Amino acid sequence: MFKNYLKTAWRNITRNPVSAIINIGGLAIGLLVLFAISIWILSELSYNKNFKNYDTIVKIEQNQTVDGTTYTQESQPFPLAEALKNEFGSSFEYIVPASWNGDHILSFGKKNINFTGNFMGPDVDCMLSLDMLSGKYGSLNDPNSILLSESTAKAIFGTADVVGKMLTMDAKTPVKIGGVYKDFPKNSTYDVLQFIAPYELFVQDQAWVRYSRDHQVWDNNSFQVLAKLAANTTAEQVSKKINDIKYRHAKDMRSFKPVIFALPMKDWYLRNHFVNGKQVGGQIDYVWLFGIIGVFVLLLACINFMNLSTARSEKRAKEVGIRKTLGSSKKQLVRLFYLESFLSVVLAFIVSFILLIVVMPFFNMLTGKDLSIPWHASIFWLGIFLFIVMTSFLAGSYPALFLSSFKPVKVLKGGHRLGKSATLPRKILVVFQLTISTVLIIGTLVVFLQIKHAQNRPIGYNQNGLLSFSMQTPEFYGKYDLFRNDLKRSGAIVEMAESSSPLTEVYSTSNGFDWDGKGPNKNMDFCMNWVSHEFGHLIDWQLVEGRDFSRSHPGDSLSVVINEAAAKYIGFKDPVGKTLKYDGKNLTIIGVTKNLITSSPFSNVQHSIYFLDQNNVNFMHMRLNPNKSAKESLSIIEKEFKQYIPNAPFNYTFVDQDFASKFQMTKRLGNLALTFSLLAVFLCALGLLGLTGFVAEQKTKEIGVRKVLGATILDIWIMLSKEFFLLVMIASLISIPLGYGFMSRWLMQYEYKIGLTWWIFGCCGILTIVITIVSVSYYGIKAAVANPVKSLRSE
Repeated sequence: MFKNYLKTAWRNITRNPVSAIINIGGLAIGLLVLFAISIWILSELSYNKNFKNYDTIVKIEQNQTVDGTTYTQESQPFPLAEALKNEFGSSFEYIVPASWNGDHILSFGKKNINFTGNFMGPDVDCMLSLDMLSGKYGSLNDPNSILLSESTAKAIFGTADVVGKMLTMDAKTPVKIGGVYKDFPKNSTYDVLQFIAPYELFVQDQAWVRYSRDHQVWDNNSFQVLAKLAANTTAEQVSKKINDIKYRHAKDMRSFKPVIFALPMKDWYLRNHFVNGKQVGGQIDYVWLFGIIGVFVLLLACINFMNLSTARSEKRAKEVGIRKTLGSSKKQLVRLFYLESFLSVVLAFIVSFILLIVVMPFFNMLTGKDLSIPWHASIFWLGIFLFIVMTSFLAGSYPALFLSSFKPVKVLKGGHRLGKSATLPRKILVVFQLTISTVLIIGTLVVFLQIKHAQNRPIGYNQNGLLSFSMQTPEFYGKYDLFRNDLKRSGAIVEMAESSSPLTEVYSTSNGFDWDGKGPNKNMDFCMNWVSHEFGHLIDWQLVEGRDFSRSHPGDSLSVVINEAAAKYIGFKDPVGKTLKYDGKNLTIIGVTKNLITSSPFSNVQHSIYFLDQNNVNFMHMRLNPNKSAKESLSIIEKEFKQYIPNAPFNYTFVDQDFASKFQMTKRLGNLALTFSLLAVFLCALGLLGLTGFVAEQKTKEIGVRKVLGATILDIWIMLSKEFFLLVMIASLISIPLGYGFMSRWLMQYEYKIGLTWWIFGCCGILTIVITIVSVSYYGIKAAVANPVKSLRSE
């Protein structure tokens, strides 16, 4: 019996190749999208789960309130880690202070290689359960030690067996290798960490850090604090205990209402977005979003299957009538149609899996990840089996129940015709398809408009030809004037300057500023950047008041330039010549520059203050000569660089590329949305194409009669298409409020954002109409130009 059903199902599938291609091809695309998204979701949900202490590791964060708005940040003051140990030590197994990931030069012999590392407390190896390939836990108790990743050790020595060997860090600090750990997996917070050095070495090496320690500076948030909770302790319990610790210790910070809390590792990546101090989501939003998109794309394919199966019902009606007359029960017919559905899904699965293997490299490019098909994961194959069963049931239920319900007497007499009520479910499904497709089109358009909006934002300086170097070794210092003069003389550059922060980041903030007339509620963290005289000229910032720093004004060491946002916040009517008080010094405002975008292009402009101080710089910037080729200029710069700074690698970045990288995540989102939207639209168009073909086939006689009576091609096309246009209009009316709601919520994460204007939705509605016209026109025009004699003679 089963073999007979299988043969019948196969014959029904292959009898109409166009319908089979649409059904199986559509299901294959739907399954492909769902499988690809599932692999991505599994990767996202497994982020950081490789750590043994995943459930008990936390990051200490804080909320601060400025002008009624609460901001959440990871940065902490230096004394916090020690205060937590002293006051709440029983709540933690380990407390690990840390710096921030940064690039440092590790040297061995003539090798000088740049690696990314961090300075962390000695318990980090136990907290993160480092997989030590050599050496042992506790090595970081020696302030002159270092732990290397396996890949770092092999890059320097060619082997991981290097414990006890000496390296030089940043051409000045000798360190002894205390151990080698296995590289962190890609889907973890610390995947970029190529070495870990002792936190105490960081303190010894940096004067400003020692100052923060010795003077218990609570208003400089420049550090991280990580911890492992004690047994039977939760992050919520600890947060309640420690929430007022900074408020109690930092009396000058009380106006900011600081609240300290513990963020569990499970939320570092997936739920790290806060709005006004409240946790509102993060990457988990995209996990849900693309998971829903994957399900909907598969639903679109299933709808095609259901619609095309029921549209062919008149052709299958006599088969059902004969089978029932010969004794087949409704249950047996349902089994037959389910088997047909299952066979189609299995064929679609085979096609989709072949496509998945082919498109995986492209999908990795879209996501920026290194994903692979988990061949050996039993849960993956179990999931696939469930997908096949569920898809077979979903795609086959309506056709099976609908077709098996036909009355044999009516069918065999030829009286079976579908009324309006019979086609209503099909119309509802088409509206659903069109609605989903239109919402995806709206979402994709809004994402790309938001990216374009931020890219077109005035950044306040000229990025063309700007490159930057991180000043990592002592050789960088004290040679600025000679190096600059030689490079300018060579014609390779037009200007050079130094600063404490890169042009696309903010490294230092402080709220310790005071001025005459400052109100009690003026509590702003100002971004601070220490620069050389030529900084403004180099980046071509635009002064709106006052003057720039100048070598002809020796008193500029006690002067500052502020941006428009800072001037507006401070409230001086004429800021030039006014005084700011900071760190016991009176600083004169000599100029006001237009706002510079120095962090996220999607955020509000930050309030910035620029100091003149070449003793506190960390970055060197140059502008290439536009009259020379970049290759020629870089060759000259490298030659001079090696002369002045022989022990540092010639590593530089272009500022415009650094700035462009800030759009990377949003662009990936846009590209993913565009890809899935195109696939959804393709499936929708495929379904409309198939339905139009069946409608035209069912109305062959009517079309012939109308043509004989004088109907034009346009009349016939309108007759076949008008029903679909009505469905498009209904779908548009539904999709516009849905799209508006979804994208309004998505835009909430951005401070600098577009407005959702009417033309966005109008364009998407028009695009959906165009897609519908293209989809229905093929069979509509084909039927309209057919010879009516053939259709009438067939009767």
